[in-house]
Amino acid sequence: MISAQGYADAVRPVLDRVVDSSADAIGAAADLIADSLRSGGVLQAFGAGHSEAFAAELVARAGGLVPTNRLSIHDLVLHGDTPRHVLADPKLERDPTIAHQIYALAEPHPRDVFVVASQSGINGSVVELAALVTERGHPLIVVTSVEHTARVAPRHPSGRRLADLADVVLDNGAPYGDALLPLEGGGAVCAVSSVTAALLAQLLTAEVVRRFHQAGEVPPIYLSANVPGGDEHNLALESRYAGRLRRTA
Repeated sequence: MISAQGYADAVRPVLDRVVDSSADAIGAAADLIADSLRSGGVLQAFGAGHSEAFAAELVARAGGLVPTNRLSIHDLVLHGDTPRHVLADPKLERDPTIAHQIYALAEPHPRDVFVVASQSGINGSVVELAALVTERGHPLIVVTSVEHTARVAPRHPSGRRLADLADVVLDNGAPYGDALLPLEGGGAVCAVSSVTAALLAQLLTAEVVRRFHQAGEVPPIYLSANVPGGDEHNLALESRYAGRLRRTA
């Protein structure tokens, strides 16, 4: 039966599987991120479509890491000179060429680490950005559905999937098609990849912070801007990365 309780019952085992199966990959990804941040790098997070939610979960939020940037297709307009109407194209994320503009607008430093998220892992923008990132020598962590990406043909001209380019792959545990609850007559309802992506983002954050503590260092963590002293604390930390962190509404 399609219901809120039915979805909750279906989500719980998916979350448990993600936690149980991703421990080694989370550890490897946290090593890459901690090494980058401890050497002055910034975490650059990108997701197209609904995978933007994963990048938003990592960047500029209370209890999260300060040296982070959220990259987006919207950067083409917000920070570049692309006309706004271009964003109305629902297939824009399939265009490999925009990855070069997104990378250039980010102005990453050599020590920066990238995290790229995509449920299917086949569209041109994410695969091209991943290829560009690895060519430039940045560590690359990928969040994708291993089940989904294995069942669909790549759309990138190289024939590669996002996962093919990763140093570390984090499986978001979502099924083919993303939705969990089957409908009579075909199809399904209620997606899960955003839920598991948020979980993976927080698991990553926890493990990165643990590595700072193990090294005897204080991790650069945001306080809520809605508690006394939050703004002052956050601005002091952000000032260490002057000109490298983009914070837009």
